[in-house]
Amino acid sequence: MKKIIIPTLLTLAVVGLAGAQTTKKAPAAPKMTCAVMTKNPVDIAAATKKHMYADYKGKRYFFCCAGCPEAFKKDPAKYAKSASIPTPKVSR
Repeated sequence: MKKIIIPTLLTLAVVGLAGAQTTKKAPAAPKMTCAVMTKNPVDIAAATKKHMYADYKGKRYFFCCAGCPEAFKKDPAKYAKSASIPTPKVSR
């Protein structure tokens, strides 16, 4: 009986450890809020891909929809206190 129980327990332990290694979560995409509609979340990667951002005085501001860049460009100083990141450096 012991000859059956010990290998079975070892097998279960190995399978359990293998399963534990595959349960890691992927890191969340960086998010922030829209510079114009400050309660709307914006996925930085998606906004960058769609060119939904504007640079102003060394900072980059992201937008949630197509109407926000136009509002921002009319009066960027009004939205300058909104969430932003430093303007990325361009490699040449």
